[in-house]
Amino acid sequence: MLVVAGTLTVIGWLMQHLADQGLIANGAYGIATLVAGLPIIFKAISALRARVMSIELLVSIAVVGAVAILEFEEAAMVTFLFAFGNFLEQRTLQKTHQAIQNLTEMQPTTATMVVDGQYQEVEIDEVDEGAVLVVRVGDQIPVDGEIISGSAEVDEALITGESKLVNKTTGDQAYMGSIVENGQILVQAQKVGEDTTFGKIIELVEEAQDNQAPMSKFIDRFAKYYTPFVLVVAILILLFTKNLRLAITILVLACPGALVIGAPVSNVAGIGRGAKAGILIKGGDVIDQLAQVDTILFDKTGTVTEGRPTVKSIKEYQEDHWLALAADLEKQTNHPLARSIVEYYEKRGQKTTADFNLPITTIKGIGIQSEYQGQTIWIGSRRVLTENQIELTTQQARDLQVIENDGQSVVLMTVDQKLVLMVGLVDQIRKGVKETFEKLKQSGIDKQWMLTGDNSVIAEKIAKTIGIHQVEAQMLPEEKALFLEQLQNDGRHVLFVGDGINDSPSIAKANVGIAMGNGTDVAIETSDVVLIDSDFSNIQNARRVAKATMRNTMQNVGIAVGTVALLLIGVAYGWVNMASGMLFHEISILVVIFNAMRLLRMKF
Repeated sequence: MLVVAGTLTVIGWLMQHLADQGLIANGAYGIATLVAGLPIIFKAISALRARVMSIELLVSIAVVGAVAILEFEEAAMVTFLFAFGNFLEQRTLQKTHQAIQNLTEMQPTTATMVVDGQYQEVEIDEVDEGAVLVVRVGDQIPVDGEIISGSAEVDEALITGESKLVNKTTGDQAYMGSIVENGQILVQAQKVGEDTTFGKIIELVEEAQDNQAPMSKFIDRFAKYYTPFVLVVAILILLFTKNLRLAITILVLACPGALVIGAPVSNVAGIGRGAKAGILIKGGDVIDQLAQVDTILFDKTGTVTEGRPTVKSIKEYQEDHWLALAADLEKQTNHPLARSIVEYYEKRGQKTTADFNLPITTIKGIGIQSEYQGQTIWIGSRRVLTENQIELTTQQARDLQVIENDGQSVVLMTVDQKLVLMVGLVDQIRKGVKETFEKLKQSGIDKQWMLTGDNSVIAEKIAKTIGIHQVEAQMLPEEKALFLEQLQNDGRHVLFVGDGINDSPSIAKANVGIAMGNGTDVAIETSDVVLIDSDFSNIQNARRVAKATMRNTMQNVGIAVGTVALLLIGVAYGWVNMASGMLFHEISILVVIFNAMRLLRMKF
């Protein structure tokens, strides 16, 4: 359609200006106007039915007016250039969505399932949780799951953005979309389809790109009132000057095409650039809030640390099977410290956890509680002692002090108000944490707090290592959320970074909540930004994307408004006519689009 309209317009111009065939030229212009103009008129009518006076209405009235005064060339030029602008807009949006389309196309469609010792190729939709799949060299891993046998070098670039190969072996997590480059593994499915990390990436980015920024919403409202305003101005000009051509020219040149697409294109391009780097920003509102953040609060375990602690010391105060019971209870939770205790027990003598079939009650910020043979069992942080008013022996108090002074996190197990087990665990600080906090401070986030449920000795030691001076320790989840709310009441724009279910209240309450990609589903669902590869430096990169997107949007608004103002001045002084003005309009749309696409090439 666009090609036909453009070709006919060119033919009309050649017939009119070179062959002096006015009748043929007007015929070509007329058909071109119909071909390119009818879709515009239909959009205007649809908008009117919804009681919205759209930009298309301005163009439609202007074109009808141009035809009425027999200015067929201007009518053809206007409709073609407006249609061409829409085409450019759609192409740009399509390009910024291309990364998501590519992801969708990269989803594995089949899997090789192990059934009664035999390999059976099935459609991916037939794979259920718990199924065992074999993945060989060159195959994509079709599910999220645990490797139960074998080892392999895996390319996880589709998930993490990192091109280096990762060694995977029994007990490691495997992610849908990753490619086995060397080796063979058996994977037990834990998440399939849309529930996988890969599926959530696609879902989150699609939702984000459909979520308008405040600037986009403002422009939509602006256009709703701007159109009737321009119509009134054009009518007044017609009444006072009796110049129909001038009134129609005003209608055409006042169309703020670049303004309408400027903010959405910037928004989509910024979100697309973030997704390319493993930063999922859930919409334009988040970009606006993230650019304004001046305070950061963050959890310790699994956030500034790797979240893969290992047992360094263990003290057993009764010769009984308490460690086995602790491992059995802890395997029912998803806390990193709990997983580490289970792994330690299973590796110590290649044992597997016993199955005591004991229900547990989770007490947020403290630990878990259960009943065993009439005895009350508690496993958790130091708060277990104060919660149950337990007094330590001299030796136990000395052991606890030594472990904590060494910077180890402590898990305590009590049975009927007696301490029976003390476990000390160490966790590695994530790469680049100290540098990231320094960069955030330089960029304007001058208030930085670490909030943790761990004890103050460990918290202070970690904080000193990463260069943080403000620490709040031994905090319950509700206390973290209350602390955050107090900062907001003081006028601070707060960013909260966490990974676990305990962090979800604070992540949800913050102006912007960031979840590490290795965190729980609850934290990821309630967050505004997800760092897929849990790269801490991407916190700073996410903010850079947000600020760059906001700057880009304002630049586009300035280009659009400036273009309209200059064209109207040109009309007033007789320097600009309808066709030349429309050409400048489309040039401004191109400038806005190319300006937004610079975000896709943003370097970190």
